[in-house]
Parts: sequence; structure tokens; C-alpha cells
Amino acid sequence: MSEHYHDVGDLRFLKEMGKLAPTEFNAWLNLDKIVGRDEGAIPRKYRELIALAVACTTQCPYCIEVHTKAAKAAGASREEITESSLLAAALRAGGAATHGAMALKFYDQI
Repeated sequence: MSEHYHDVGDLRFLKEMGKLAPTEFNAWLNLDKIVGRDEGAIPRKYRELIALAVACTTQCPYCIEVHTKAAKAAGASREEITESSLLAAALRAGGAATHGAMALKFYDQI
């Protein structure tokens, strides 16, 4: 049994979402499939590492789990997984700093 920090039982609602909004759900599902494709200019391992970094910034536990496992299956090392998460942290911190600069701009507008 794997250890989860989220309730995987919640995923059962995806089927219902597909019934409630089929066009939007299928569009999302097809968009999500581009990460795992094997063709393209970016090799599969790097596609998964990019997806993992994005998942770290969006803080989606399901995506973090899926893309970590897929990156490992594609040959990513523990070091690459770690670097991907820290690159995401650096960019997230950068976003906070630039939003802080915007806060100063708004402050000065009053």
C-alpha cells in the first residue's frame, strides 16, 4: 500500500465531472495527455520533470505523485526530482518578490 498525503478516493468524482461537463472535461483530459507523449522535441523524461516542477508550483498532490512516478519510470534520478522541485521553489519565490514590487507600485498610487 502506498502512502498518500491526499485522499485518492476523491478521484472518483472525475467520472461525475466528465458527465456534468463532457466537452470541457474531454478538452482538459486531452490537454493533460500531452505531458506523457513520447514524440516531440522534448524527451519524455524532461516533459515529466517540467510537469513535476509545475505541479510543485500549483501544489497539486495528485500531479506531484503522478509526474514523480512517471519521471522515475522515464529514467529521472532522485537528484533530478529534487532539482525540479527546487527550481519550482525558486520561480515561486521570484513571483512573490515581483508581486511585492507591484504592491509598492499600488501603494504609491494612493
